[in-house]
Amino acid sequence: MNTKSKFADELKQRTKKFAVDSIHHFRKLPKTDEARIIGKQFLRSATSVAANYRAVCRARSDAEFYSKLCIVVEEIDETVLWLEIMEESDIAQSKSLLKESDELMRILSVSKSTVSSKLKP
Repeated sequence: MNTKSKFADELKQRTKKFAVDSIHHFRKLPKTDEARIIGKQFLRSATSVAANYRAVCRARSDAEFYSKLCIVVEEIDETVLWLEIMEESDIAQSKSLLKESDELMRILSVSKSTVSSKLKP
């Protein structure tokens, strides 16, 4: 297995673990209207990261890879927003998920920039 595919497999597992951890976090949220509404938004974006990263790994071209990677970066950024809102509004603390989402966003953003520079003529 080459380094590139090993990295992709590790990131696939990491995004899946993030999705599972997000599900566990969602289950622990208070049973209030605002927690339910924000929580569902959070859950959708957090699990979407893993699903869309798997699609990135199946891309048929560099352009498709880049396009799908852009979606993943958007979803992880949205997830960070919902986590920050939950913390700042005292719905729930989520330091470990915030840390992991921030790390994932950094990794994925660098990948996006690298691919983008390769696509430019």
